[in-house]
Amino acid sequence: MSRKKALVTGGASGLGLASAQRLRADDVEVITIDTSSDADIRIDVSDSAAVESMAKKVGAVDILVNSAGILGPFEFLWEINNEQWARTLAVNLNGTFYTCKAFVPGMIQKGWGRIVNIASIAGKEGNPKFSAYSASKAAVIGMTKSIGKELATTGVLVNAIAPSVITTPMVDATPQEGMEYIRSRIPMKRFGRPEELAELVAWLASEKVGFSTGAVYDISGGRATY
Repeated sequence: MSRKKALVTGGASGLGLASAQRLRADDVEVITIDTSSDADIRIDVSDSAAVESMAKKVGAVDILVNSAGILGPFEFLWEINNEQWARTLAVNLNGTFYTCKAFVPGMIQKGWGRIVNIASIAGKEGNPKFSAYSASKAAVIGMTKSIGKELATTGVLVNAIAPSVITTPMVDATPQEGMEYIRSRIPMKRFGRPEELAELVAWLASEKVGFSTGAVYDISGGRATY
């Protein structure tokens, strides 16, 4: 069996880094992309031309993990400026779209592929003062469901993960008010760990999953309501 090749966006830290490390433990060849110089390739996923150029250099991949994301503004919706709103959707939604668009054709040609999109429980329920982030992640969930149906007979499976808060550098930069609200909503009364999410990523990226696509997998400490 040939060695699988994966691309992980946002792979220099947080959930992306944990996912990359976990996939490597399964002997997957992993390429990370990020705006940080710690990644294998330094690009901004919101730049469609940069993503297209990167995809040509990388070539076909078997696994795509879309983990790149930003929290965006912590403000009431009417206080968010247009640039903050656009930037949040550009990274979280457009970046996922650009990478899927770039790598799906190669997966179809191979007849096998796994795409894991990191969404959020906020995309299901919404979090106050996180409307840009919540909207972007809801859109990722909707896109995952659509592309899952589009690719259902191709051997390419597309699923999303909807975590509540996972302890990452992104969380450290979040206002305490926001974190206390979110923690209060988690029945387990704790935040998740990156390695816990990475286990779910590794499973969804594997051949062990064969009859699930367009689905949303919660990892929320019991917060999920549907």
